[in-house]
Amino acid sequence: MMIQQTPESCVRDLQGLQERLIEQYGDSVDALLFYGSCLRNGNARDGLVDLYLVVDDYARAYTGGIAALFNRLLPPNVYYLEVQVDGHPVRAKYAVVSLGDLERGTTGWFHSYLWGRFSQPCGVLYSRNPEIAWRVYDAFSGAVLTFLNRVLPSLPPQPDTREIWQIGMALSYSAELRAEKSQRAIQLYESWEAHYEAITPVAMPMTDFSFTAGQNSTETRFLLDIENRSRRLNRLGWWIRRLQGKLLSVLRLMKAAFTFQGGIDYIAWKLERHTGTSIEITPRMRRHPLLYSWGLVWRLYRRGVFR
Repeated sequence: MMIQQTPESCVRDLQGLQERLIEQYGDSVDALLFYGSCLRNGNARDGLVDLYLVVDDYARAYTGGIAALFNRLLPPNVYYLEVQVDGHPVRAKYAVVSLGDLERGTTGWFHSYLWGRFSQPCGVLYSRNPEIAWRVYDAFSGAVLTFLNRVLPSLPPQPDTREIWQIGMALSYSAELRAEKSQRAIQLYESWEAHYEAITPVAMPMTDFSFTAGQNSTETRFLLDIENRSRRLNRLGWWIRRLQGKLLSVLRLMKAAFTFQGGIDYIAWKLERHTGTSIEITPRMRRHPLLYSWGLVWRLYRRGVFR
């Protein structure tokens, strides 16, 4: 992974989060992964730090059986964490996933939830041992290959690296309920352009499709040899992912109402941040989000705040 150098203050903030999570989850922790906007800008105090806590077994990670069951049936579970570092609050949103589900989700899942995320740059803050670290990095590599295999048949016949990743990330985002605007895929690519330019020529020969690479003065283009039947099936696959993803997103939101402290306020904040739309959360919605938030969700969906 080509990760830019993280500022020392951010390192201290991340260490504070790491220590608290390992203290809470103990010997069940296999690895701790760092991704998202705070990784891109190197500031752990800008919003919420996005973390993935990788555990060896859900039953060992939790004291209660319900949380383990939810995590097993619909991974990941999402939680809120806040620690004090140098007198400042550092806030995080962390998702709990088993190492087995991470490996399956980056290589074998039909839906893009995990391989869409981990095909993008991600840092490993902690791993139990070198073997676990290699399995995590293999999952990252698997995510890149899965992403390319699922995206290439949807591309123009001769895409460049920018088109591969921007179109692919837009497809992945369309398979979830997302608040981000259509330019989000462009911004994500431009944040890590050197990374994508480096890994794409290495990964392309390992995909399931034949291609010829051509270089001009400014860019490399990949002439794809993909049958029309494969392209039609791929379009159908993404149509199904969009339907599946909307349902899974709603189910994960319902599950987060039980696990994410202040979850409805976080969702409102994130929607406002990405869309500029002011959202009012009533005390009744905070007390009973599952009962009283669906009207708001439907109105926002109708207004196009998220799709």
